[in-house]
Amino acid sequence: MSDFESESFQENDWDECGGLVWNEFDWEGYLREQDDILHRYLGYYEQLKGHSERIDEVAHLMGWEAGLRGTDTTDDSVLSKDDRSDSPGTTPIEPYTLHKNPVFIATKAIYLSLKRSWERIAFDGAKVSQPSALAMQTSLYRGEEQAVLGVQALDLGDYALAISLFKRGLEELNRTLALAARPAERTPGAFSTWRDDALPRLFDLREIWLRVMNECREELGRCIDDEG
Repeated sequence: MSDFESESFQENDWDECGGLVWNEFDWEGYLREQDDILHRYLGYYEQLKGHSERIDEVAHLMGWEAGLRGTDTTDDSVLSKDDRSDSPGTTPIEPYTLHKNPVFIATKAIYLSLKRSWERIAFDGAKVSQPSALAMQTSLYRGEEQAVLGVQALDLGDYALAISLFKRGLEELNRTLALAARPAERTPGAFSTWRDDALPRLFDLREIWLRVMNECREELGRCIDDEG
């Protein structure tokens, strides 16, 4: 890594861009670290999957304080951006990216567990028919995609867009639930085992997204009151 003094681009002289410049190896290390954080969340989640307050308990273990526990937009809420840099007057150790957002981590981790467990039975045509395997896999990916886009809008401060995207994610999540409610076609035991494990995870995703949507609506309401 290297620091540069220039505040802006001079024609195409990328070497003089301001701020902290990372090369591909720096970013690869950063992304691996974020992958480790995601798997740490999933590890806590699996340990506490029988706990009725697992969402909040895992958030506490992750050090997010009120990150996924409340609907207020204080400094500790999921909308807070205060943890994106170090204290004033200090040099940030690393940049903030979407990968650090608690909602992103929770969503990606829970979906990872859902996709992994589904793939274990979906690859076996004797357990699940291929049309059913494809329909469920597609629904899982679409729901995750909409939620990730919602987190991106959240990070950009566009709360109305975030609500719309999370609503789309909820629509796809409902499709996933509908697919899970269908009777198994070939191996009822394997499908039922997957469904029993998957349903609480799907409802946890819904709970997380609903909390975020509620925070977004409260924030939008405050903005309207301030303008008034």
